[in-house]
Amino acid sequence: MTGHPHDAPTPVTRDHHGPDDANRDRDHHHDRDHGHDHGHGHGHGGHGHGHAPRSFGRAFAIGIGLNAAFVVVEAGYGFAANAMSLVADAGHNLSDVLGLLVAWIASVLVKRRASARYTYGLRGSSILAALFNAVFLLVATGAILWEALVRLVHPEPVAGVTVMVVAGIGILVNGLTAWLFAAGAKGDINIRGAFLHMAADAAVSAGVVAAGLLIWLTGLVWIDPLVSLGIAGLIVWATWGLLTESVGMALSAVPPGIEPERVSAYLRGQPGVAGLHDLHIWPMSTTEVALTAHLVMAEGHPGNGFLREVAGELRARFGIAHATLQIEEAGGPPCLIAQDCGV
Repeated sequence: MTGHPHDAPTPVTRDHHGPDDANRDRDHHHDRDHGHDHGHGHGHGGHGHGHAPRSFGRAFAIGIGLNAAFVVVEAGYGFAANAMSLVADAGHNLSDVLGLLVAWIASVLVKRRASARYTYGLRGSSILAALFNAVFLLVATGAILWEALVRLVHPEPVAGVTVMVVAGIGILVNGLTAWLFAAGAKGDINIRGAFLHMAADAAVSAGVVAAGLLIWLTGLVWIDPLVSLGIAGLIVWATWGLLTESVGMALSAVPPGIEPERVSAYLRGQPGVAGLHDLHIWPMSTTEVALTAHLVMAEGHPGNGFLREVAGELRARFGIAHATLQIEEAGGPPCLIAQDCGV
């Protein structure tokens, strides 16, 4: 963490400086002309969000390979058996192959180093990937809905046994792929999107098996498009949460699980803090959260030890990995952007 551009990064520890060191810190960091200073910290340890997202390259490669092969098989047998439910599921699986590919690319891009233009690197690409997956999946669902409605009005004969066998294979393929992403589903919305798609596909395939069985037993061909409508509804239900969360991230909303009021209360409660304004919390990627805030200090800059400790606590308590704190002296010139503060 640094409080000045040429300070060396140091681990998050409690400040053990003596009075003279604290005074030197204060003199070094305090901007007497402008009444403010910056302290930037990267906490280490804690929970919630890490600096290096776990690699799922192997899972993506296996998942894409399995699903791409299954799409070809399922679509071929779907058209041969005149089964709209299989064709619909194949279309859904095709969108998932593209979704997995986009998510994989994003998981690689987030590890790219920062540059002069992209000062946060390409971390935000994981947010764009999650948003793309959600939107693309809903568009694909619209096509499934349209074809299912046409078949509901004009039903056609369906080979029920073929439907059951092919959809049964789909349960295995999608279930295995979902399992590959299960470990990262809680901590990364990009990986969670991949997991949800595969888990939903396994459930959808199970529904298709049931439809094939009912068609084989009863001969009621309208069951096929009816199941397709159910598949579309399940896709929309499973995707809606991903869509709303990814849109929120794209708009720099405070990530779910972090309460701004609690963060504000923690910062206001620190020794020497007389006021707080311009608190902003936003996702840098699907796994990392950043914060900036202006702290008004009654006695001026508190020193690097204070900044290190606060940054570490923000990481441990709230999962905020990148904290930048600007210090302002109480009674000094007002901050020019304080009027825009929301907290």
